[in-house]
Amino acid sequence: MWKRDEAVKPVHPAGPGAPEAYHAQAAASQPEPRRIERDVVNIGKSVVIKGELNGSEDLTVEGQVDGKIELKEHALTIGPNGKIKAQVFAKSVIVLGEVNGNITASEKVDIRDGGSVDGDIVAPRVAIAEGAHFRGSVDMQRTGPQPPVAKAQAQPAPARESGPQAVAHEAVAG
Repeated sequence: MWKRDEAVKPVHPAGPGAPEAYHAQAAASQPEPRRIERDVVNIGKSVVIKGELNGSEDLTVEGQVDGKIELKEHALTIGPNGKIKAQVFAKSVIVLGEVNGNITASEKVDIRDGGSVDGDIVAPRVAIAEGAHFRGSVDMQRTGPQPPVAKAQAQPAPARESGPQAVAHEAVAG
């Protein structure tokens, strides 16, 4: 079994046979390493929440939530047993269960195989897997400045009245 103290022990200059007291003192004087993993809260499949759910950490829902979920800077995962009847606002949303309501995400909405969404989605990136269910509209609006390529494409193209491209276009249209 892995133990945190053993993973951060410094090696004594005298080598591996150094006294254990040195290792304990050196480990205590070292600052705690930063945790790379993010805190994730789980709502079990027997839990039912009615009302407003706000948080400042990632959330996985296996139970039922009716109302509103707001995790503006964090990820929401609706597990395979999760049933959501709520307006959802999060940084990213992964749907493996059922969502009945609108989803707004600042980064991405991902509806995986077996996931179901009945509602509108607003997010810059949307992924819908084969085998997923979706009924609603998708608005993939971008937040922040658009890249230069997108601005160039937004400008109207110069009118072409002659040449082979114009003829090919007329043949397709006609």
